[in-house]
Amino acid sequence: MQKMSELLAAARAQALPVVAGIDDERLGDPTPCSEYDVRALLNHLFHVVVNFQALAAKQPTDFGLTPDVVTGDWRGAFARETGQLVTAWDASGAEDGVAGAMGLPARTVGLMVLGDLTVHAWDLARATGQDFLPAGAAVDEAGPAFAALAPQAREGKMFGEPVPVPAGASAFEQLLALTGRDPGWRPPRV
Repeated sequence: MQKMSELLAAARAQALPVVAGIDDERLGDPTPCSEYDVRALLNHLFHVVVNFQALAAKQPTDFGLTPDVVTGDWRGAFARETGQLVTAWDASGAEDGVAGAMGLPARTVGLMVLGDLTVHAWDLARATGQDFLPAGAAVDEAGPAFAALAPQAREGKMFGEPVPVPAGASAFEQLLALTGRDPGWRPPRV
Protein backbone atom coordinates (compact mmCIF):
# COMPACT_ATOMS: atom_id res chain seq x y z
CA MET A 1 0.00 0.00 0.00
CA GLN A 2 1.42 3.37 -1.03
CA LYS A 3 1.90 5.97 1.69
CA MET A 4 -0.72 8.72 1.80
CA SER A 5 1.97 11.40 1.60
CA GLU A 6 3.26 9.88 -1.67
CA LEU A 7 -0.23 9.77 -3.13
CA LEU A 8 -0.88 13.37 -2.07
CA ALA A 9 2.47 14.48 -3.50
CA ALA A 10 1.50 12.95 -6.86
CA ALA A 11 -1.94 14.61 -6.79
CA ARG A 12 -0.35 17.92 -5.75
CA ALA A 13 2.08 17.73 -8.68
CA GLN A 14 -0.88 17.50 -11.06
CA ALA A 15 -2.89 20.24 -9.32
CA LEU A 16 -0.16 22.89 -9.01
CA PRO A 17 0.12 23.70 -12.73
CA VAL A 18 -3.66 24.02 -12.96
CA VAL A 19 -3.85 26.51 -10.09
CA ALA A 20 -0.79 28.39 -11.37
CA GLY A 21 -2.48 28.63 -14.78
CA ILE A 22 -5.68 30.29 -13.54
CA ASP A 23 -5.89 33.87 -14.75
CA ASP A 24 -7.47 36.34 -12.32
CA GLU A 25 -10.01 37.26 -15.00
CA ARG A 26 -11.38 33.70 -14.78
CA LEU A 27 -12.18 33.79 -11.04
CA GLY A 28 -15.88 34.48 -11.69
CA ASP A 29 -16.27 31.70 -14.26
CA PRO A 30 -18.58 28.73 -13.60
CA THR A 31 -17.21 25.32 -12.66
CA PRO A 32 -18.57 21.77 -12.89
CA CYS A 33 -19.62 22.29 -9.23
CA SER A 34 -22.69 24.41 -9.92
CA GLU A 35 -22.62 25.98 -6.45
CA TYR A 36 -19.07 27.33 -6.96
CA ASP A 37 -17.46 29.73 -9.38
CA VAL A 38 -13.67 29.44 -9.79
CA ARG A 39 -12.90 31.77 -6.86
CA ALA A 40 -15.32 30.01 -4.50
CA LEU A 41 -13.97 26.60 -5.52
CA LEU A 42 -10.39 27.76 -4.90
CA ASN A 43 -11.43 29.05 -1.47
CA HIS A 44 -13.17 25.75 -0.74
CA LEU A 45 -10.12 23.74 -1.82
CA PHE A 46 -7.79 25.88 0.30
CA HIS A 47 -10.13 25.37 3.27
CA VAL A 48 -10.15 21.60 2.72
CA VAL A 49 -6.35 21.45 2.39
CA VAL A 50 -5.78 23.41 5.62
CA ASN A 51 -8.32 21.40 7.62
CA PHE A 52 -6.99 18.07 6.40
CA GLN A 53 -3.52 19.09 7.61
CA ALA A 54 -5.07 19.31 11.08
CA LEU A 55 -6.86 15.98 10.60
CA ALA A 56 -3.53 14.29 9.80
CA ALA A 57 -2.26 15.53 13.18
CA LYS A 58 -5.51 14.43 14.91
CA GLN A 59 -6.26 18.06 15.78
CA PRO A 60 -9.65 19.80 15.75
CA THR A 61 -10.92 21.29 12.51
CA ASP A 62 -13.33 24.04 11.55
CA PHE A 63 -15.25 23.43 8.35
CA GLY A 64 -17.60 26.34 9.11
CA LEU A 65 -17.08 29.66 7.37
CA THR A 66 -14.79 29.41 4.34
CA PRO A 67 -12.41 32.39 4.30
CA ASP A 68 -11.56 34.26 1.09
CA VAL A 69 -7.88 33.48 0.57
CA VAL A 70 -7.77 34.22 -3.14
CA THR A 71 -5.86 37.45 -2.54
CA GLY A 72 -2.23 38.48 -2.85
CA ASP A 73 0.00 35.60 -3.89
CA TRP A 74 -2.75 33.00 -3.66
CA ARG A 75 -1.03 30.71 -6.18
CA GLY A 76 2.09 30.61 -4.00
CA ALA A 77 -0.07 30.12 -0.93
CA PHE A 78 -1.73 27.13 -2.59
CA ALA A 79 1.67 25.61 -3.34
CA ARG A 80 2.76 26.14 0.29
CA GLU A 81 -0.47 24.77 1.82
CA THR A 82 -0.53 21.68 -0.38
CA GLY A 83 3.15 21.12 0.45
CA GLN A 84 2.24 21.31 4.14
CA LEU A 85 -0.59 18.85 3.48
CA VAL A 86 1.89 16.33 2.08
CA THR A 87 4.20 16.91 5.06
CA ALA A 88 1.35 16.51 7.55
CA TRP A 89 0.35 13.15 6.06
CA ASP A 90 4.00 12.05 6.02
CA ALA A 91 4.31 12.48 9.80
CA SER A 92 4.59 9.40 11.95
CA GLY A 93 1.13 8.17 12.97
CA ALA A 94 -0.81 10.28 10.47
CA GLU A 95 -2.39 7.18 8.92
CA ASP A 96 -2.96 5.41 12.24
CA GLY A 97 -6.12 5.35 14.33
CA VAL A 98 -9.09 7.57 13.63
CA ALA A 99 -9.33 11.20 12.59
CA GLY A 100 -12.07 13.77 12.63
CA ALA A 101 -15.42 14.19 14.28
CA MET A 102 -16.95 11.30 12.33
CA GLY A 103 -14.38 8.89 13.78
CA LEU A 104 -13.29 7.53 10.41
CA PRO A 105 -10.07 5.58 9.96
CA ALA A 106 -7.26 8.07 9.36
CA ARG A 107 -6.37 6.45 6.04
CA THR A 108 -9.96 6.93 4.85
CA VAL A 109 -9.73 10.60 5.84
CA GLY A 110 -6.52 10.88 3.85
CA LEU A 111 -8.22 9.31 0.85
CA MET A 112 -10.97 11.91 1.14
CA VAL A 113 -8.53 14.81 0.73
CA LEU A 114 -6.69 12.91 -2.01
CA GLY A 115 -9.95 12.61 -3.93
CA ASP A 116 -10.89 16.23 -3.29
CA LEU A 117 -7.52 17.50 -4.50
CA THR A 118 -7.74 15.35 -7.63
CA VAL A 119 -11.39 16.02 -8.51
CA HIS A 120 -11.26 19.74 -7.73
CA ALA A 121 -8.08 20.15 -9.79
CA TRP A 122 -10.08 18.70 -12.71
CA ASP A 123 -12.98 21.06 -11.90
CA LEU A 124 -10.64 24.05 -12.00
CA ALA A 125 -8.88 22.87 -15.14
CA ARG A 126 -12.14 22.25 -16.95
CA ALA A 127 -13.56 25.61 -15.85
CA THR A 128 -10.51 27.54 -17.04
CA GLY A 129 -9.83 25.69 -20.31
CA GLN A 130 -6.77 23.78 -19.14
CA ASP A 131 -5.74 20.19 -19.64
CA PHE A 132 -5.62 17.90 -16.63
CA LEU A 133 -4.22 14.43 -16.26
CA PRO A 134 -4.79 12.98 -12.78
CA ALA A 135 -2.16 10.97 -10.98
CA GLY A 136 -3.09 7.37 -11.77
CA ALA A 137 -2.30 6.11 -8.27
CA ALA A 138 -4.53 8.83 -6.79
CA VAL A 139 -7.46 7.69 -8.92
CA ASP A 140 -6.77 4.03 -8.13
CA GLU A 141 -6.87 4.73 -4.39
CA ALA A 142 -9.54 7.44 -4.21
CA GLY A 143 -12.02 5.72 -6.55
CA PRO A 144 -12.88 2.77 -4.28
CA ALA A 145 -12.82 4.98 -1.18
CA PHE A 146 -15.23 7.47 -2.75
CA ALA A 147 -17.47 4.62 -3.91
CA ALA A 148 -17.70 3.39 -0.31
CA LEU A 149 -18.35 6.91 1.03
CA ALA A 150 -20.76 7.96 -1.74
CA PRO A 151 -24.08 7.20 0.00
CA GLN A 152 -23.07 9.16 3.10
CA ALA A 153 -21.52 11.92 0.97
CA ARG A 154 -24.74 12.29 -1.03
CA GLU A 155 -26.77 12.43 2.14
CA GLY A 156 -24.49 15.20 3.42
CA LYS A 157 -24.79 17.06 0.07
CA MET A 158 -21.04 16.65 -0.60
CA PHE A 159 -21.68 14.58 -3.75
CA GLY A 160 -24.38 15.06 -6.31
CA GLU A 161 -26.38 12.24 -7.78
CA PRO A 162 -24.22 9.93 -9.91
CA VAL A 163 -24.00 10.71 -13.60
CA PRO A 164 -24.27 7.80 -16.05
CA VAL A 165 -21.11 7.11 -18.05
CA PRO A 166 -20.76 4.95 -21.14
CA ALA A 167 -19.25 1.49 -21.05
CA GLY A 168 -15.49 1.76 -21.29
CA ALA A 169 -15.33 5.01 -19.30
CA SER A 170 -11.96 5.48 -17.64
CA ALA A 171 -11.53 5.01 -13.90
CA PHE A 172 -11.22 8.79 -13.56
CA GLU A 173 -14.40 9.43 -15.57
CA GLN A 174 -16.15 6.92 -13.31
CA LEU A 175 -14.83 8.75 -10.22
CA LEU A 176 -16.05 12.08 -11.56
CA ALA A 177 -19.48 10.61 -12.37
CA LEU A 178 -19.69 9.02 -8.93
CA THR A 179 -19.35 12.47 -7.35
CA GLY A 180 -22.13 13.87 -9.52
CA ARG A 181 -19.98 15.43 -12.23
CA ASP A 182 -20.47 15.07 -15.96
CA PRO A 183 -17.02 14.04 -17.25
CA GLY A 184 -17.89 15.81 -20.51
CA TRP A 185 -18.71 19.14 -18.81
CA ARG A 186 -17.55 22.25 -20.63
CA PRO A 187 -18.02 25.86 -19.59
CA PRO A 188 -21.03 27.56 -21.17
CA ARG A 189 -20.19 29.55 -24.27
CA VAL A 190 -20.49 33.27 -23.90
